[in-house]
Amino acid sequence: MTTRHRVCPRGWQGAVYRFRHTLKWRLVSLFLVLAAVVTVTFISGVQGLLRAGWQGYGRPLANDYVDQLTAQIGMPPDIAKARALIERLPLSVRIDGPVVNWASHPERRHPWELPHRMLSGTTSEWLHVRELPDGHRVTFGFADPSPSEMGPHYIGWATLTLLLLSTLLAYAYVRRLFRPVEDIRDGAIRFGQGDFAHRIPLRRPDELGDLAMQINDMAQEIERMLDAKRALLLAISHELRSPLTRARVNVELVDESEARSALLRDLAEMRDLVTDLLEGERLAGGHTALQREPLDFAALVRDTLEAHFAGQGITTALAPELGEVALDRVRIKLLLRNLLDNALRHSAQAATPPCIAAAMDGGLLSITVRDHGPGVAPEHLPHLTEAFYRVDAARQRTTGGFGLGLYLCGLVVQAHGGTLDISNAQPGLRVQVRLPPR
Repeated sequence: MTTRHRVCPRGWQGAVYRFRHTLKWRLVSLFLVLAAVVTVTFISGVQGLLRAGWQGYGRPLANDYVDQLTAQIGMPPDIAKARALIERLPLSVRIDGPVVNWASHPERRHPWELPHRMLSGTTSEWLHVRELPDGHRVTFGFADPSPSEMGPHYIGWATLTLLLLSTLLAYAYVRRLFRPVEDIRDGAIRFGQGDFAHRIPLRRPDELGDLAMQINDMAQEIERMLDAKRALLLAISHELRSPLTRARVNVELVDESEARSALLRDLAEMRDLVTDLLEGERLAGGHTALQREPLDFAALVRDTLEAHFAGQGITTALAPELGEVALDRVRIKLLLRNLLDNALRHSAQAATPPCIAAAMDGGLLSITVRDHGPGVAPEHLPHLTEAFYRVDAARQRTTGGFGLGLYLCGLVVQAHGGTLDISNAQPGLRVQVRLPPR
């Protein structure tokens, strides 16, 4: 019996998987996208307001100011006045004409060589051109700011660092906020494995704390009901053993007849049912119910076949490197007996007999039992290891036992810390058990 859950890949694929499937990352991403949308909306709105203000107020004032600067330079243009102007203001001046040709920044291109419309804010933009009556052209533009006016170079890096730090802090806070969700998930996994004694820690008195408390109460109630059911089964099983024993003794004293044989068969089935119920409750204790010892698994398989399935035609495929493994001899024999009995029961009409194979696979002991019968419908496969589950809803004795065989197999495998997987082999059914050898 295995608990299935999503397996997260490793490496960069794992990072992408967590980003797509982790609620924390999704929430942080939502915050970042929301912050970006708000920032873009705010900047666009401010730019629109500034553009409208420039068209209505800034441009007329700038034109008037450029006219005043042109008047200060004079006509014809005075280079000394132009030089004094650029020393006082962060501007560049270029004078072209029949008498005066001078540029404060000679490396600049002529304004008529520039594109028709320049991007606003670049240091190479020429602001205004004024044509004087004497044929001179005076062009004003921005000057490159001095290093002291540009401000420290680390401001951009500091801003980026602050943004990254804010993102990390937001993720840390969201992770702390969702820590109870992880506790609830871990608790659900533990409950699914049958550990109802586990309790989800209550970290905060909020909605998630209330949910964790309610789940703990539910687990406690389920544990109480399961304990009551186990106690009832144990009590009934113990109480039935003595009457069954007395009934069998009385039947043995009856003369040979068909009725006597039928009674003995029925009493044997009831004895097996009681034995399976008691064994199931003992195995429910997990590792405490095991008596591990080194054993030769291949020899154990051959002994089981000779003792219980002699002449049944079961084939074997046992790897020679099996060696000794530390398992519970009695419980493993119960496992093999139930698996082989189940395979024989469901392949009675098949031409090919069941087969049992064993090998070491990835450090684990792999046991495979396959029959060649009709198989099982896919919707029944997940329920075959449940107690008293029968594919035949009518529960006829000719089509199966009590529904405890594979249930006990699952308990034996789980007590050994292994896994049990059931699948259709087309034809037939394949049961694969993987056990740690130590």
